[in-house]
Amino acid sequence: MPEPTKKDEMSNGEKESVAPDSSEAPMPTPEISLEVSPPPPEQPVETEGKDPQPIEVIKPEPVENGSKEPEPEAVVVGAKEQVESVNSEVKEEAPSPCSPPPPATVKEEAEPVVTEVNQPPEPVVTVVTPPPPPPPPPEPVVTEVTQPPEPVVTVVTPPPPPPPEPVVTVQVTPPPPPADKDDDGTTNTPSPPPPPEDANTVKKLSIELPNDSVHVSAMGRKDSVWSLGEGQAPEDLDKPVDTPPLSSLLIERPQGGSITVGGDISFVAKVEAQDLLRKPTIKWFKGKWMDLASKTGKHLQLKETFDRRTKIHTFEMHIIKAKDNYAGNYRCEVTYKDKFDSCSFDLEVKELEQSQSVDIRSAFKRSSEGHEDAGDLDFSGLLKHRNQREPKQDETPEVDVWEILKSARPDQYEKIAFEYGITDLRGLLKRLKKTKKEEKKSEAFAKKLDPAYQVDKGGKIRLVVDLADPTVELKWYKNGQEIRPTPKFIFEQKGTQRILVINNCGLNDDAAYSVAAGEEKCTTELFVKELPVKITKEIEAVKTTVNERIELECEVSEEGAQVKWCKNGVEVPTGPRSRYRVKSEGLKHWLIIDDASKEDTGTFSLMASGGTSEAKVQVELKPLKIIQDLQDMTVLLGQPLKMHCEIFPGNVPGRWYRNGQLIQSNDRINILQRAKNHRLEIVNSTIHDAGDYTFVPEGYTQSLCAKVHIVDPPRVHLESLNFPDNTVTIVAGNKLRVEIPISGEPAPRVVWMKGERVILDSGHRVRAETFSDYTSLTIDIAEKEDTGNYKIVLQNEAGEAGASIKVKVVDIPDPPEVPLVTEVGGDWCSMTWEPPIYDGGSPILGYFIERKKKQSSRWMRLNFDLNKETTFEPKKMIEGVPYEVRVFAVNAIGVSKPSEPSKAFVPLAVTSEPTMLVVDDVTDTTVTMKWRPPETIGAAGLDGYLVEYCIEGSDDWRVTNKELTEKTKYTITGLPPEAKILVRVRAINAAGASTPRTLQHSILVKEVIEPPKIRIPRHLKQTYTRKVGEAVNLVIPFMGKPRPKVSWLKEGQTVDPTQVTIRNTDCDSIIFIRKAERKHSGKYDMKVEVENHVDTAIIDIQIVDLPGPPQCVKIDEVWGGNVALDWTPPKDNGNAAITGYTIQKADKKTMEWYTCIEHYHRTCITITELVVGNEYFFRIYSENMVGLSEGATQTKDSALIVKEGMQLKNPEYIDHDFKEPPKFTQPLINTFAIAGYNATLNCSVRANPRPKVIWMKNKIAIIDDPRYRMFSNQGVCTLEIRKPSPYDGGMYSCKAINDLGDALVECKLEVKGGFTFSELMQRGVPLHLIDKYMSETKVVEQPEK
Repeated sequence: MPEPTKKDEMSNGEKESVAPDSSEAPMPTPEISLEVSPPPPEQPVETEGKDPQPIEVIKPEPVENGSKEPEPEAVVVGAKEQVESVNSEVKEEAPSPCSPPPPATVKEEAEPVVTEVNQPPEPVVTVVTPPPPPPPPPEPVVTEVTQPPEPVVTVVTPPPPPPPEPVVTVQVTPPPPPADKDDDGTTNTPSPPPPPEDANTVKKLSIELPNDSVHVSAMGRKDSVWSLGEGQAPEDLDKPVDTPPLSSLLIERPQGGSITVGGDISFVAKVEAQDLLRKPTIKWFKGKWMDLASKTGKHLQLKETFDRRTKIHTFEMHIIKAKDNYAGNYRCEVTYKDKFDSCSFDLEVKELEQSQSVDIRSAFKRSSEGHEDAGDLDFSGLLKHRNQREPKQDETPEVDVWEILKSARPDQYEKIAFEYGITDLRGLLKRLKKTKKEEKKSEAFAKKLDPAYQVDKGGKIRLVVDLADPTVELKWYKNGQEIRPTPKFIFEQKGTQRILVINNCGLNDDAAYSVAAGEEKCTTELFVKELPVKITKEIEAVKTTVNERIELECEVSEEGAQVKWCKNGVEVPTGPRSRYRVKSEGLKHWLIIDDASKEDTGTFSLMASGGTSEAKVQVELKPLKIIQDLQDMTVLLGQPLKMHCEIFPGNVPGRWYRNGQLIQSNDRINILQRAKNHRLEIVNSTIHDAGDYTFVPEGYTQSLCAKVHIVDPPRVHLESLNFPDNTVTIVAGNKLRVEIPISGEPAPRVVWMKGERVILDSGHRVRAETFSDYTSLTIDIAEKEDTGNYKIVLQNEAGEAGASIKVKVVDIPDPPEVPLVTEVGGDWCSMTWEPPIYDGGSPILGYFIERKKKQSSRWMRLNFDLNKETTFEPKKMIEGVPYEVRVFAVNAIGVSKPSEPSKAFVPLAVTSEPTMLVVDDVTDTTVTMKWRPPETIGAAGLDGYLVEYCIEGSDDWRVTNKELTEKTKYTITGLPPEAKILVRVRAINAAGASTPRTLQHSILVKEVIEPPKIRIPRHLKQTYTRKVGEAVNLVIPFMGKPRPKVSWLKEGQTVDPTQVTIRNTDCDSIIFIRKAERKHSGKYDMKVEVENHVDTAIIDIQIVDLPGPPQCVKIDEVWGGNVALDWTPPKDNGNAAITGYTIQKADKKTMEWYTCIEHYHRTCITITELVVGNEYFFRIYSENMVGLSEGATQTKDSALIVKEGMQLKNPEYIDHDFKEPPKFTQPLINTFAIAGYNATLNCSVRANPRPKVIWMKNKIAIIDDPRYRMFSNQGVCTLEIRKPSPYDGGMYSCKAINDLGDALVECKLEVKGGFTFSELMQRGVPLHLIDKYMSETKVVEQPEK
């Protein structure tokens, strides 16, 4: 719970009012006003020597009605020997001076009952207790007490409904009038334990006294954030508060309580979760808006528990070490989806000791801006807001806060300010600081001004100082501004006295004044006291009827005075849209209500600074006269319903009710009122419109009643079933329940019939049932005999109706006949079957076909879309495997049982024809043929080939091989020389011979010499270019018969077989270089020979590399912002033409290189747009088809860009040589890695120029291996090994090289968690590496054992 703050401010932002008027005292909403009038001072009342007894009021039990109004509190009124009526403390909290009317006041009431009680000349207190809230508001009871001029206490509250009215009368003997009202206090006696509650139990009492010296602690100060939102501003009282609909969620509500300061208290709320799907949401509030969830801490704790056995949520709020400002109204709200419930309860915090009286004037401060004393204490504010009912207005409290602060230590200032209710401590201390300055003996003043002066408004004041030196020049100042002599300000002089006379003092003269004599100065404060505005003519009571004009008049003592009109203690809104108008003229003030209503009944008051005038206004209703009453009606369903009545007076609104429920206007219902005519029109009447209708004029207890009866002929709504031809189809064996909507008012009698047989509701398997809005036919187990027409007959007093439906019972069909397999292919077959004999009463929609291997028991469906025909061709079967097939019949009901399986069959197919049949060799008597195997062989396999030939021009094919040949090459012998033959080949298997493959042209049986011919590929007719390190693999085909002889030469020399690998076949020659080098470049001569025939070809191979850097880069000339460069081409062009150059520049200060131009072809260039004052170096890269050179040539000298016309002689400095060979500042560290998890090796190197970093494993460089990633950033070198295996273990080294030297560091990497032999084989590791790894693993494991 938050700690209280030191700000004494009201909820509306204004400073706390001290000594307010009784009508302005803040009051919480649920309390009832009680006024105590003190006796005049000139007529003291004696106590006759009797000690008055204390008055005790018992706190009632809390009202558990779920409303958001706070529960009534018990208030104790005590009377001691000295009744301090004027200064009694009323501890309340409210947002504004005018509190809203208490809830016990009922606006819409009948005639009040007035009871007069006559007593002997002694003070009497009459208390009327409020009852529990009954459904209708009871008549209020007003108790008037006739007394001589002694204190009288009057309470007006609603009584309980039954007579007799419970009244408690207590006698109080008033004391003599107090001598000093500012020092009075109030003594409260504790409440006794509550007695049993009965009809005469006191329910609620709150006291409001006219008091000018109310203690600050009783003024409802908002000393803490707990006070935020505890009330409602007057302008917000008329605004509706949106509250969710109340529902009963709370089964136990938190109860109000009372504790002392520093005590603990708990509040408990319980919600039953029997019907809740999740936990409800609960919020705790203080006042109206402040959510306590954000205020939890050491003073406030919120707890939630759930009992699974009883299904009850328990919510608790614990207040620990309560403080006095924790008192007030609290609220608990519970929400669950669309349900809402709330409960209000009160907390009373009692003080341990009596609080001391306070200097109420210290609660005001000066609010003037722009002056040096702005924010200081303003006593004039007190004079403007004091209570005018106090008899002695000019008396000041005996407690002098100034003297207390002057004598107190600085650490006690805050305590004193809190004790005496000082709101502006800072301003007070500022002024105290001025007064606390050590007063030096004045040389100019013999007597200075007093610290403060006070004068009535319109009066005259004299400020006098006594000078030690009368010749000193004197100047008077007001708020720092010099005062000039005017009729208002008059300067007088009497001897050594200097006097400032201020005439006709006004509020503007309330300021700080000072007088300066030479260099010395003294100051004072002038407080102008404003006279109170008194009421000279009271408001007269008014009794009238509704719609009449009400005019309340009051007269005050001062023209233009600010007054406030209130109704029942709440300020009357006077905005443009308000029903109330306020008018003033001279001393008179009026409150006008043009069109009075019953809500205007109440107590109206005018509040001025010097008093309050009250008067009661009673607005009664005019007698109600019924001109035309409501008539009972009978309406046909769907026809309009119109109800009409006439009452007097004509402008009285009313409400329509149906069966006790309020009727609201909508698109179907219109509620009309024209003068005295009231109409209710319903466009289309429904069944729900029948009932008892009541019209209740607003404000009257009389009502008009009538009954409406809606009738409707019976109807059968078969169209809602959506059955074609009103036919219901049911599968045999299933349960059928047909629900047919019916209508009719009153409910019709229903009869079901099948033929001439009536179906009863007591049937066992077939029965009919009738409900309010539908009738049903139920067949538990449908049979074929249930098929037929069913008739429905409906009867009621409005007519008769009938309808019929047809029930059709269907079933699945019988299985089809056994299917027959008529034809078999390589992976297919053709099958047919006969339809089933019985189709189940529904047409056959199609068939499902299944197959399975004969050895298997698992059937596989071949079609997912129904086959409409009785034939089918299963496909995608495995050749050589026996299969069986079966068939299912399908109708609208379902799938039949399967047919018997067919006989087993084996799909087989011949192979496809052989491919690529060509002539391999021809002699004078033989022809050699070769071919390739068929593309498709099938499950039957391939037994061999059959070769046939015939003489051209005949169809006589002769088989050359009596036995099948398995080879794809065969020589036909015994052929006649110079004959022309045709040849064909067949493939043979168990299914038969394939389609023959025939040679397209005839063959001449004669040996022919074919000269050699080299067929150079198109890309080799030009220079063949490859980069250094790439592989060269060239295939050069050639032709010739018999087999040619091939030879290769390079530049006229025999090709070295260790450098270049050459392989020759019958038809081509292959030249292969595994890793090309520049020495492999050159022209290769190929020669092919067949006897005396020769063919040659030249293959030009060019191996290219990166070029070297340019030579001799120098600066030719520097002028302005331009530099001319010149260089010579590189010595090594990389065996390729130089395609261009890249020029870069760098400022000598940063030596960061920036590219000026790329792909530059010439060997001289002018660099422009250089910055004046900078000194540049330049370097140039050469470029060929491979790329840029690895290094660049830099100018030895730098180019200084100087401003034209100025010559700067730069001193010569010897540049420090930052170059150094590589040196590892952080070496590699032996590392253990886990197989399958990435591992990294890190080291750092320092070198200039930047070194080239090479990573090695077992002294073998790691190049282009996807399992490794290498990084280098700011000299930190990292090697990442992705998911290493034990094979990746070994010695790793990092080598850094630059022009000045090199450096090497090493470490050992061991990978734990190896792989098995099979895993390494799956990863593709070579066998010799696997053997090495397995042997190393065994060696490592043995020492561990």
